[in-house]
Amino acid sequence: MMNQILFAGVIGLFLTLIGTPLLIKLLARKGYGQYIRDDGPREHASKRGTPTMGGIAFILATVAAYFLSKVITGKPPTYSGLLVLGLMVGMGMVGFLDDYIKIVKRRSLGLRAKAKMAGQLIVGIAFAVLSLQFSDSRGNTPASTKLSFITDFGWTIGPVLFVVWALFMILAMSNGVNLTDGLDGLATGASVLVFGAYTFIGVWQFQESCANAMTLTNPGACYEVRDPLDLAVVASALMGACLGFLWWNTSPAKIFMGDTGSLALGGVLAGLAICSHTELLIALLGGLFVLITMSVVIQVGSFRLTGRRVFRMAPLQHHFELKGWSEVLVVVRFWIIQGICVIVGLGLFYAGWAADK
Repeated sequence: MMNQILFAGVIGLFLTLIGTPLLIKLLARKGYGQYIRDDGPREHASKRGTPTMGGIAFILATVAAYFLSKVITGKPPTYSGLLVLGLMVGMGMVGFLDDYIKIVKRRSLGLRAKAKMAGQLIVGIAFAVLSLQFSDSRGNTPASTKLSFITDFGWTIGPVLFVVWALFMILAMSNGVNLTDGLDGLATGASVLVFGAYTFIGVWQFQESCANAMTLTNPGACYEVRDPLDLAVVASALMGACLGFLWWNTSPAKIFMGDTGSLALGGVLAGLAICSHTELLIALLGGLFVLITMSVVIQVGSFRLTGRRVFRMAPLQHHFELKGWSEVLVVVRFWIIQGICVIVGLGLFYAGWAADK
């Protein structure tokens, strides 16, 4: 059964390695180049015209890798896997419309704020509502109405509050990845690390699933997650697809993911957290995205309250650029920060299991 994970990752990697340059040529031929704001770092002016909407490459590669791994292994898709992929595709479509209007219609702000928010809300609500359906033989649905950290805890919050909570997570992670996507390869590389963590989490939850209670080494610490192995397959496909895309997205980038990619990645990260019952843990596993988002909140809040800026420029990565750090130096050091967040997050995940022994 673990072959699915290997096949999905390898296929995703292969498809983006060979597919992304084809997309670059197509986008360049149509003149779909990146718009660079005049108020950004001066060094970014040279990036104007670089093909964008590259998220198309890893979205399609991930979906193809998932289904091809099912065909090869003869295993059927699961509701959890399909819902998470659907959330990624839906958020990617909202981002695509935003990118398309920016580039083709020459409107620098893309979709109107209300229209963009409406699109995200429609996709998010559809995912949240459907994730509480499709019970398995144990009565588990893809998502739970209980809050979760490394597993469910506390009382149920009910379906209405769950939808609100799920929307918050989806919007927060989407905007977090979107804000992080400001330097070549930064958001892509950071996402690879988180998808690697969720591949491990899915495998671990499958091995220690309550459905396998008779064969567990520690029956008291089992996981009531509907389709943990399939979530690992999705995460592996994403990890491979993003690695292949990073080959072309690293500095100097030949293509940018655009809002098409950043909204899709943020959405699928939230979906993996919700369906694996690690909702609060994603704030640590995706610590870099949280840190960068908070830098914007602090900057805006400080300026409105005091008229002063805390950072030279927000998001945080641009602050260090203006301090004289090279783009590659910022990216690598931020990847290290993200790697530390993943290590600490996985350590807490394992510690929570071990504590119940």
